[in-house]
Amino acid sequence: MSRVQIYTDGACRGNPGPGGWGATLELGEHLRELSGAESLTTNNRMELTAVIRALEALKRRVAADIYTDSEYVRRGITEWLPNWKARAWRTADKKPVKNQDLWQVLDTLAAEHDIAWHWVKGHSGVPGNERVDQLANRAIDDLLASARTSA
Repeated sequence: MSRVQIYTDGACRGNPGPGGWGATLELGEHLRELSGAESLTTNNRMELTAVIRALEALKRRVAADIYTDSEYVRRGITEWLPNWKARAWRTADKKPVKNQDLWQVLDTLAAEHDIAWHWVKGHSGVPGNERVDQLANRAIDDLLASARTSA
């Protein structure tokens, strides 16, 4: 069975500030690109949103390789999440988990697929990662341009 190759990235101008996310889904010759932006968000929220939107775009259960340059996303889903859930969404030092709303959505979506999580070094010439970075930043540019024209 072929595996879907998914690249995701989030970007933020200021943290918090305007942010964008980008994702690509590739299976054989088929490539789908997704992106979006929010006017006030954080980089970590955009990183999580990119993965969520990519998984939401899948129409059926698949095997997928997800590539992210965010250790927050990769380690969160593969290492930290079980402990957060066991501690009623508290960190090891008893503080509420940041971005719990998005982690819960990601947890549900990820459980619907067979996913291998991969970390890639950002801005290091990995073509898929470079593309999703462009998509995320273009989404921010489009958001800021539309805000200027509607002001």
